[in-house]
Amino acid sequence: MTGGYSDFHNHLVPGVDDGSRNVADALHSVERMVAAGVIRIITTPHFLASSLDSPRLGDLMAFYDERWRSIRDAAREAFPQLDFRRGFEVRLDIPDPDLSDRRTRLGGTRFVLVEWPGFRAPRNGPGILGKLVASGWVPVVAHPERYRGLGRGLSAAHAWKEAGARLQGNYGSLSGQYGHGARTRIMRMLTEGMLDYLSSDFHGRPEYTFYMDRGVEVLQQWDCEEQLRLLGQENPARLFRGEFPHAVPPLRIPEPFKHQMGGRVDG
Repeated sequence: MTGGYSDFHNHLVPGVDDGSRNVADALHSVERMVAAGVIRIITTPHFLASSLDSPRLGDLMAFYDERWRSIRDAAREAFPQLDFRRGFEVRLDIPDPDLSDRRTRLGGTRFVLVEWPGFRAPRNGPGILGKLVASGWVPVVAHPERYRGLGRGLSAAHAWKEAGARLQGNYGSLSGQYGHGARTRIMRMLTEGMLDYLSSDFHGRPEYTFYMDRGVEVLQQWDCEEQLRLLGQENPARLFRGEFPHAVPPLRIPEPFKHQMGGRVDG
């Protein structure tokens, strides 16, 4: 399948983090994603990079493996057409994790989804990302619009890209899921052509709002079909194939919506 959306940041593995609690939760969430047009999913539970140095790593990975298989097998039966894979959202609480285990990466590719602890941009972020790139990996920084301390003009996020990272925004940030600050920052990133991907970061429970549709509607309302296609369809599909993303043209926000760009974009 060549069309449709591909989502590589979500929390559907049951009982391992603050996402799906059980297989029923996870399957219900997959159904909602498929109904929204998603045809490829990599599910990414939270994972501390420091755990890779733990003497109990084998037991920990065995636990994740068992939980992953429970939703993988159920999803295969319920949605046989779905390309459903695994990865992690690796929290970089240490600067130089060993990512040689393919389970730590997105669908077994060279791409790895990473996030910063405490939702704050670290001063040594470009150096950390540069080391990952030098080791042969392609770091994808999750939800850059949600971090504090990005600096004037989003200078930290620009430095991450210069170090070789890619940036993945959340659909929900476009529609206000995380507040005005995150919305202002993601809009600024889009107008500067900084983002490479959009994903849902859906935490896989029936009572949670699924914001992907709302984010898609925002971009459609702004007549940004080309950016939506690249961010939500083409570039994520390329990641599934282990290919680098295409550049995304800067988004031009229509005049009636430019007031939403107000406020600070740093901090």
